[in-house]
Amino acid sequence: MSEIRWNVPIDEQIDLLRRGVVDLVSEDDLRRKLERGAPLRVKLGADPTRPDLHLGHAVILRKMRQFQDLGHKVIMLIGDFTAMIGDPSGKSKTRPPLTLEQTRENAKSYLEQCRLILRQESEVLEIRYNGEWLEPMGYADVIRLASRYTVARIMERDDFRKRFEGGVPIAVHELLYPLTQGYDSVALEADVELGGTDQLFNNLVGRALQRDYGQESQVVMTLPLLVGLDGTEKMSKSLDNYIGLTDEPHTMFARLMKVPDPLLNNYFTLLTDLPAARIEELLAGHPVAAHRELAREVVAALHPGADLDAAEARFRSVAKGGIPENIPTVTVPVADLDDSADTGRISMARLVVMAGLEPSNGAARKLMQNRGLKLNGEPFTDPQGSLTREQLSAEGGAVIQKGKDRFARLILGS
Repeated sequence: MSEIRWNVPIDEQIDLLRRGVVDLVSEDDLRRKLERGAPLRVKLGADPTRPDLHLGHAVILRKMRQFQDLGHKVIMLIGDFTAMIGDPSGKSKTRPPLTLEQTRENAKSYLEQCRLILRQESEVLEIRYNGEWLEPMGYADVIRLASRYTVARIMERDDFRKRFEGGVPIAVHELLYPLTQGYDSVALEADVELGGTDQLFNNLVGRALQRDYGQESQVVMTLPLLVGLDGTEKMSKSLDNYIGLTDEPHTMFARLMKVPDPLLNNYFTLLTDLPAARIEELLAGHPVAAHRELAREVVAALHPGADLDAAEARFRSVAKGGIPENIPTVTVPVADLDDSADTGRISMARLVVMAGLEPSNGAARKLMQNRGLKLNGEPFTDPQGSLTREQLSAEGGAVIQKGKDRFARLILGS
């Protein structure tokens, strides 16, 4: 881990921190805070509604890391309490709330993955949970907080306004969410709040509430929502257009090679530290070379010490229709064969599940029907099909493949 750079000139700090930023409210405020010479308190609130992170989350975590590298303290605020409300930002309907236990369990995985990017030194990292101050609040406290903001201002939010005009129900607890998030900034006395562009309204509420509570207003800094591999929607696991933060190096490399060409500049800017001149040079050259450098830069950052040459070699092999050397091996017990037939057989659906390529026999059969499975490099499309004892006993076993780069070698055990 590189050394923290203390006392970096203010102009240099601002140039670094502005990279990739969409909204900065305001640069004058940021400069004024930096001129004091004391480390800033930089807040990022995260509702752990899901336990898994992807490169879309890495965009804002990298900005936090930049603040850390400059000697500022970042506060990873886990919204264990606000997650029970459910952030309505960008939602077209009320989101089902989580229990406090669910949010705290998700938070464990969330924080573990954040460590891939954030520094862990106590002088530049503070981890807090907003249940600390929100859970003890009584009904009178909530009423007093609600009195500090008008319904008219809350309804300025696009998603609320569209839902109201479209006759889509808005629950009262959703209207409280921006106020609750804003109060977090008051409780933490934040100097800066980071968020995606979808969080601009909520973060500005925090800025206003701080003034109302007699504090200096926080600087609001938003970053773009990373577009996923489909080139259209924001990166999301539910849309299967994502690259997981904990994906294996070869998987991450292969997925980054699929980033649509028009998104390369965005990915380079938001996910790497390459200078603008080098990015411009890469974009002016062959797209394959640009993809290759992007993949190597991102994988190296998230998997220090990874064999990048091996990851690239695997990608090239699979791209040419080959089978990589190092793939998981699954031993199929002889006892699992159906000996009602002379040769002994086992269903392919069951083998797919045993290999961890699908969660159930039904999903495995659907995979075959959709031509998503290969056996030894050839499509396997019979959902009722099976493999014989001889196929599993052959030299090298039987290799099954899901999609572009998920393999398993099946061999017959004792």
